[in-house]
Amino acid sequence: MRLGRTKFVTFLLCFSVACTVPQLLAKKKDKAASSPDDQRRALHALNRLTFGPRPGDVQQVMAMGVDQWIDLQLHPEKIDDKALNARLEPLRTLHMSTREIAEDFPDGQEITRVRNGKKPMPSDPARRAVFQVQLARQEEKKERKEDAGKNAAAATSPDKASGAQPDASMMGGSAATDGANSKTAHAAMNTGTNGAMSDAMSSGSAGNDSAADTKSNLQDRETMAAAVPSSPTKITPEEEEQARLREEQLYADLEVQQLPSLPPDERFKKVLSMPPQAQLALADSLRGGKGQEFLEGLAPKQKETLLAMNNPGGVVTSELAQAKLLRAVYSQRQFDEVMTDFWCNHFNVFMDKGLDRLMVTSYERDVIRPHALGKFEDLLVATAKSPAMLFYLDNWLSVGPNSAQALGIPANPYGPYGRPRPPRPNAGKRSGLNENYGRELMELHTLSVNGGYSQRDVTEVARVFTGWTIDKPAEGGGFKFDPRMHEPGPKFVLGHKIKPKGEGEGLEVLHRLATSPQTAHFISLKLAQRFVSDDPPPALVDRMAKTFLKKKGDIREVLETLFHSPEFWDDTTYRAKVKTPLEFVASAVRATGAEIDDVQPLVGQLNRMGMPLYGAQPPTGYSMKAETWVSSSALLTRMNFALALTSGKIKGVKVDATQLAGTSSEPPDAAATLATLEGSLLIGGVSKQTHDSIVAQIDAAGKNGTQPKVDNKVGARKPAGRPPDVSTIAGLLLGSPEFQRR
Repeated sequence: MRLGRTKFVTFLLCFSVACTVPQLLAKKKDKAASSPDDQRRALHALNRLTFGPRPGDVQQVMAMGVDQWIDLQLHPEKIDDKALNARLEPLRTLHMSTREIAEDFPDGQEITRVRNGKKPMPSDPARRAVFQVQLARQEEKKERKEDAGKNAAAATSPDKASGAQPDASMMGGSAATDGANSKTAHAAMNTGTNGAMSDAMSSGSAGNDSAADTKSNLQDRETMAAAVPSSPTKITPEEEEQARLREEQLYADLEVQQLPSLPPDERFKKVLSMPPQAQLALADSLRGGKGQEFLEGLAPKQKETLLAMNNPGGVVTSELAQAKLLRAVYSQRQFDEVMTDFWCNHFNVFMDKGLDRLMVTSYERDVIRPHALGKFEDLLVATAKSPAMLFYLDNWLSVGPNSAQALGIPANPYGPYGRPRPPRPNAGKRSGLNENYGRELMELHTLSVNGGYSQRDVTEVARVFTGWTIDKPAEGGGFKFDPRMHEPGPKFVLGHKIKPKGEGEGLEVLHRLATSPQTAHFISLKLAQRFVSDDPPPALVDRMAKTFLKKKGDIREVLETLFHSPEFWDDTTYRAKVKTPLEFVASAVRATGAEIDDVQPLVGQLNRMGMPLYGAQPPTGYSMKAETWVSSSALLTRMNFALALTSGKIKGVKVDATQLAGTSSEPPDAAATLATLEGSLLIGGVSKQTHDSIVAQIDAAGKNGTQPKVDNKVGARKPAGRPPDVSTIAGLLLGSPEFQRR
């Protein structure tokens, strides 16, 4: 069921009203602090410290005690998360170093190095297959470009201009035939292998029944090839090679079609032994999530190899995105995941900027996650030295104007026989001074846009961080300080003189920024915006900043100040935050108790909602404020997702609708079902507007014969006593204003 815009108006209006109510209450609230009941308090804690409650979570938190539960979440090392780790185990790239990722999932530069003979082809069969396919793809693109150039030249030739057609026999055969022959191998693959693979995927069978048809097709193509006019001249070696490739390709078609019927290990070995053109066509057939039957039963490494044959970097980014959603849904260390997401967004790195797709895995695992609840200065230094951040903000290319590299002073000042080498200005210069990191460090990472710094400070900080670079980034190298790139002399930052001491200059600047009162206030403000409201009380932010400075940037201590504050528990903060798309999707899956067999479709849903994971291009990351995510089209997309989820239309995600309604069989009537689902999905209560809106939707559907009609009674309306559509009711509740907020 997909709701039209007209039908959605009621929900949109409800949402608008619900979003403004907290603001109105904030102005008229009593000065006396309210004491929410235990269930409401537990639900509020779950909504803020997790990606949403699962069935039974509220009761568990109440049994443990809210304060004790919060303390446990603040110490994630005490929580067993083995069940999540088992789900993450097949995603091998999560556990690989950046160097290993670069070797197994090479980018275009590495492929080109192999093609140009600057790097040997890997000896490992799986790695070799990935390189072979990428090389074949590069060669194919090159040939297409050359053909396009030839065709353009032919179109402007005198013969073409005069309308005369050259005699094929005078050219050793048809001109068109020569062009076709040069592409016969891959053309045969496109018409044969891709077609065979497509048929095998759609039927789910080995294709044995069509073997005779395939042989017939091969014979037909051989007959057609034989019918091509032969050249009266002697066959050239190039033509002999093309004929050999044609023959190999024709018989490779039948072999490829039979691959899905083979046992997984044998199937994988066959793929590795195929010629590059056949591997290329097979890789193309697996694009866009196709060919799941072909991948069925393969080990994780085998699957990754086949997918990497199509898009090496895509395997890495896909597994990272899948892991983020799996962690958000299944981790017992929920607050640790929330804080990791918070800091990844604060210190944003865009995954699709070149080599960053190889580096972001280590960035989250080795830089953000270990420091998410530690000292802010440690986190700041770790991000500054991270290859992912250095590459994203271009600091790895930043060269001091007066550095040895910029002045062309050779690394070895003496040549043969001890003769001094003359300087070569601009020789090997990669770039000039780059201010990107210096600006974002102060504006977004520490002091804030109004933090009291000037453009001169930005330039001076940029000079400080010259030489902070990456050792062989394309090969997965780590942080390196290069003194030849570093700007010599003292620098002056925020009124302080930074004495010349190489890498130590950067560490001094980071320390000053991490311990600045402006940084303490800015970080406290952002944390309060995430956990309290879009416009948090200034008094709360001031107390958090005071803790930040007193406890030397201890993030856990600052959060304890936040969670023990009366502002956090005030009635005006209850359901006052609009969920981001990630929070909405994760909370919907958690609330329904859904089982994820394939997380990739959920990743696709986030793309459609405008929040691709690790996909924020600007350094600001994604906004946490409601105004970014509230619009009629955005809410409609969320509603349609909710209905698709509960009706089982999200591929790879299973939801038991009858279990949602609290019964193993069909509930007795729509009224009872609605009441049950309101209690389980909207634990903290539902407004009359939302209740009546859902009843109206059920009533409208009932008029079309798909839902029971409702009794038209005074007050809250109730559906009539007919069998309900549990999945639709659940979907409407997940799309309601109450569920959209946390």
